[in-house]
Amino acid sequence: MKKTSSLMLSLVLALSVILSACSNSGNSNAPAEVGENGEEIVTLSTYIKLTPRIEDINTNTVTKYIEEKMNIKFEFDATPEANARDKKQLIMASGDYPSVFLSGDFTQAEQIDYGSQGILIPLNDLIEEYGVEIKRAMEEDPGLRDAITAPDGNIYALPHINDCFHCWYSQKLWINKTWLDKLNLQMPTTIEEFHEVMKAFKTRDPNGNGAADEIPLSGAFNTWHGIPSNFLMNSFIYNNDEDFFFMKDGKVQLAANQPEWRQGLEYINKLYSEGLIDKEAFTQNLDQGAQVGNRDGDNVLGSVAAGHIGMFFSLVEGQNRHKEYVTVPPLKGPGGIAYSGYYKSYGLGMFAITNKASEKEQIAAIKLADYLYSEDHAITNEYGLEGKYWEKGKSGEVDVHGNPAKYSIKEEYWNIGPTMNDTWDQMGITRRTRDIRESWAVPEDPFSQRGYEYRLFLETAGNYENKQPEETFPLSIFMDAADAKEANRLRTQINDYVRSNMAQFITGAKPLNDAEWDSYVKGFDGLNLAGYLDIYQRAYDSKK
Repeated sequence: MKKTSSLMLSLVLALSVILSACSNSGNSNAPAEVGENGEEIVTLSTYIKLTPRIEDINTNTVTKYIEEKMNIKFEFDATPEANARDKKQLIMASGDYPSVFLSGDFTQAEQIDYGSQGILIPLNDLIEEYGVEIKRAMEEDPGLRDAITAPDGNIYALPHINDCFHCWYSQKLWINKTWLDKLNLQMPTTIEEFHEVMKAFKTRDPNGNGAADEIPLSGAFNTWHGIPSNFLMNSFIYNNDEDFFFMKDGKVQLAANQPEWRQGLEYINKLYSEGLIDKEAFTQNLDQGAQVGNRDGDNVLGSVAAGHIGMFFSLVEGQNRHKEYVTVPPLKGPGGIAYSGYYKSYGLGMFAITNKASEKEQIAAIKLADYLYSEDHAITNEYGLEGKYWEKGKSGEVDVHGNPAKYSIKEEYWNIGPTMNDTWDQMGITRRTRDIRESWAVPEDPFSQRGYEYRLFLETAGNYENKQPEETFPLSIFMDAADAKEANRLRTQINDYVRSNMAQFITGAKPLNDAEWDSYVKGFDGLNLAGYLDIYQRAYDSKK
């Protein structure tokens, strides 16, 4: 009996293993999961870069909305922003990458490299067959197709498009209008007038506390256009403070070794040596700068370089110091130069499909990308579904152009806590055109918290729009892999050299005499500046 029982138990266990194996091996033939519309739900393994505000990307309201709308199921590899780049490089090197990237941050060189290896698949045919919104984007923005097409003619990735008007002209200088009015001074329009205003801020006690504590001009290092010398240099020669390129008769030139650059350094050094530029402006970080801006007691800041004034001053209701500031237009220099820095760019490749995706997944992925370029997603990505944080524009509400507003932000949006789960917080790709961004209702008071974007629009339109040179070098451009590798190596060295010497000349650590200037200019030869410019010239000419 014991032997019989043992035999029976063995047979049962063996049978269960066989049945289990049959069950597992039969999964591929199991009925596919279908959505409410009866279509098969396609699972997409997806890499996405998480913003800190998102509580749970899997249960997020917008995630669920997209999944239902597109008949897909996300299988996220979600990585916090802080280590997303390292994570991406790791998974690409290991081969353990997903079928789809929504936050790939692929440089032009990476797109060429991974494309040539077959890791990123060409999107051209998929866009042609399924890309309604993507093709509309290319038709409405003629520069888009060229900007995202690799030298081999393929499109390997799609960018996040954010036509942020005030971001295009984010090299701004903000001045204390309250102090100007108190001292009966006009808004400066030239470098000479600006010098006189800064001297008045330093010596005439505009904050009225009887102490010589005013800082005429400040900024912050390693932040969004926070170093004031870059804004001031545009009164002498074009300086976008990113690659230091300027164009002359279709030729790529370096601004930082030109005679006009030296003139600019001499002027800025004069301001610095007279104590008109904060000595901390070249070393302090943004948090340190904001501590000065928001300190208790009297305001001490006369002007600051910043992409937006909220970088230095709190915008919280009831904290009104930021309302004292307006932008300074580009200042006219000795040659009549008064440029705005210009930063419109299509950026890095965010959306891509890899060779891990089956044909069915490729089609589902490109349809997803096409939807993500729609106006519906442009709104829901940032503000969630209609009703909670936004609604359709009401009668009487107008946009920045005075037209009937298409959308209106609700008060609840301004009370969102540090985390939430109702939007995608600008993750992944969207196509937020100027038409979309500028169709929202604006309040009467641009200095209110709700009117901040309106205020930035007004300052940009009034002082910076279309004041860049007629021809500027694109901030991102395709070139072949070998050139890209060499250009990146040289760019790091040359930009570090420019910035280091700029700071030394301005602060007086290095005297700006003929010998030091000639030595500085000669130093570019050792950095192969000629070869560096030649690489970018070839890339530029290939796009003509």
